[in-house]
Amino acid sequence: MSVRHLYLARHGAADAFGELTDVGRRQSDLLGERLARVHVTAVWHSPLPRAAASAAVVARHLPGARVAEAAELVDHVPYVPARSETPATWAGFFDGWDEAEAAGGRRTADALVARFATPPEPGAGSTDVHEVLITHDYPVAWLVRHALGAPPERWLGLNSANTALTVIELRPGLPPTLVVFNDLSHLPDELRWTGFPGGETRP
Repeated sequence: MSVRHLYLARHGAADAFGELTDVGRRQSDLLGERLARVHVTAVWHSPLPRAAASAAVVARHLPGARVAEAAELVDHVPYVPARSETPATWAGFFDGWDEAEAAGGRRTADALVARFATPPEPGAGSTDVHEVLITHDYPVAWLVRHALGAPPERWLGLNSANTALTVIELRPGLPPTLVVFNDLSHLPDELRWTGFPGGETRP
């Protein structure tokens, strides 16, 4: 039975214009070095420049892997929770969202799951599939929420650092397996963001 392995990563650090910085390129290079030990078949990336540039750096370490854009990986709000579902600290974030915007985000989120969060077809053979997805904070959170079978509003607060690695495995007939979330072990301390105080930055 083949397994689909998804290696999810937020893009490297970017500047205020959404372009990859020198720090972001170094982070992406180290992520690529880590993934080089895996037989990656494809590197998919968001259409946005910071993700495309990160994917190009990562792919240098993955000879033979296909590199391509996937519209479903674009930065988007996957689910706008009802007021009763929204933590008080997030309430202001959703001010001004109308129904059309919310529906559009959910369609993108559903398309993301349909395209990437599915196991290989039964009878597809015994060869595992290894795919890298270079995307953004919210799509990673949505795919993790989906893997855990959590309510849709639980994407809130699942934060990913720049080039942190999240791994999900998908097998036919079984629930998804979250192997690791937001792993930064390939980055030195000065390139990490952990969420803890101490002078760190989160570009």
